[in-house]
Amino acid sequence: MQQPYETGGADARTRVLVVDDDPTVAEVVAGYLDRAGYAVDRADDGPAALARAAAHWPDLVVLDLMLPGMDGLEVCRRMRGHGPVPVIMLTARGDEDDRVLGLEVGADDYVTKPFSPRELVLRVESVLRRTRPATGTRVLSAAGLTVDPAARRATKNGTELALTLREFDLLAFFLLHPGRAFGREDLMREVWGWDFGDLSTVTVHVRRLRGKVEDDPARPRLIQTVWGVGYRFAPDGGQES
Repeated sequence: MQQPYETGGADARTRVLVVDDDPTVAEVVAGYLDRAGYAVDRADDGPAALARAAAHWPDLVVLDLMLPGMDGLEVCRRMRGHGPVPVIMLTARGDEDDRVLGLEVGADDYVTKPFSPRELVLRVESVLRRTRPATGTRVLSAAGLTVDPAARRATKNGTELALTLREFDLLAFFLLHPGRAFGREDLMREVWGWDFGDLSTVTVHVRRLRGKVEDDPARPRLIQTVWGVGYRFAPDGGQES
């Protein structure tokens, strides 16, 4: 992986890059984030977003899915090629396929337009809070998997795993609670910190995580489906319920 672009400037505030071709949406979002204490950069298309990131690597990106020329999925892929960065995807439609696409490419969260700017600020705070290194948290290990919450590093049989923010948190949660079954509502509350939301978010992240930690994702043995309940981490690789 390439190294992230250089950060620069004297402003030490947390930097958020807002990418949206609708100037009204971008202005409102940027205004709310600025009042919340963030340093805000703006871009109205994919190339401009990549150029802004090159000049000042952001701490988080609020990224519209539907952009002219280069869509948000491609922008997300290219940014992630330069370094890890949390992404909140904006989609203009309530179509589940759009939301799943954003999550599949590695977005950490999504918000469907029209949305409350206050809610978006809360989502930004939630995602950023989870990116900060944990302190005093023990290293977790099971079934060849090791998660170091303080270093935000996860490995499988000694090989580092390329996990998104939410995938990392989900794996750490499973390792903390081996053998216990959790519903998707439980996981959304405990891992995402949400009391409500689209449960397909959990489904997509479990599928993506299985693709990175299972020997055969099509026949998962570690992250098991418990029918009628949700999911369970089984370090011994026992049979699914």
